[in-house]
Amino acid sequence: MAAGQLEHELELHVPASEAWDLFGTLGIGKMVGEEMPQSFQKVELIEGDGGVGTILKLTFTPGLPGPAGYSEKFTKIDHKNRIKETEVVEGGYLELGFTLFRVRFEVIEKGEDSSIIKATIEYEVKEEYAANASLVSIQTLVNIVEVAKNYLNRKKNYLNRNKAAKEVE
Repeated sequence: MAAGQLEHELELHVPASEAWDLFGTLGIGKMVGEEMPQSFQKVELIEGDGGVGTILKLTFTPGLPGPAGYSEKFTKIDHKNRIKETEVVEGGYLELGFTLFRVRFEVIEKGEDSSIIKATIEYEVKEEYAANASLVSIQTLVNIVEVAKNYLNRKKNYLNRNKAAKEVE
C-alpha cells in the first residue's frame, strides 16, 4: 500500500466564521458548480442536507485529465474546530486502484478579519497501482480555494457597500 498527502494554505480576508459558512456547508459545492464551469460540469446533491453522510456527485468538464467524476461523502464536520472531510465513495480515484481519497478543508482563525483555509488531500493506493499516485494533484483544490477567496471578497464588498448605503440614508 502506498500513501501520500498534499497540502495547500491560502489566507482569506474574511473572519473564520464567514469562511466556515462556505466551506463547512453545501455552499462550497454550490459555489464550485456556479463559479467553476471550466472545471466542473455539474455538482449534484445525491443524499443528505450538508451534514455527515451527505453525498455529492461531481462531474468534471469533459477533456480534463484524470477521472470524469466521482461521488464523495461528507465523513466529518467539526463545527468547533472548523474541519470538514469528504471521501470518494464511488468512481474517480477508486477505479484507479485507490482505497482512500480524502479531502479535508480546515478554516483557521488568524485575526478578526482574516483566516486561513488549509486544504489537504490524503490518499492510499494499492501497491500494484502505486504509479497512479502521480495522478493525484492538489491543483483543483488550489483553484477552488482561490475562487472561494474571490467569492468571499465579493460577498464582503457587497455587504460593506450595502451597510455604507444604509448609514448614508
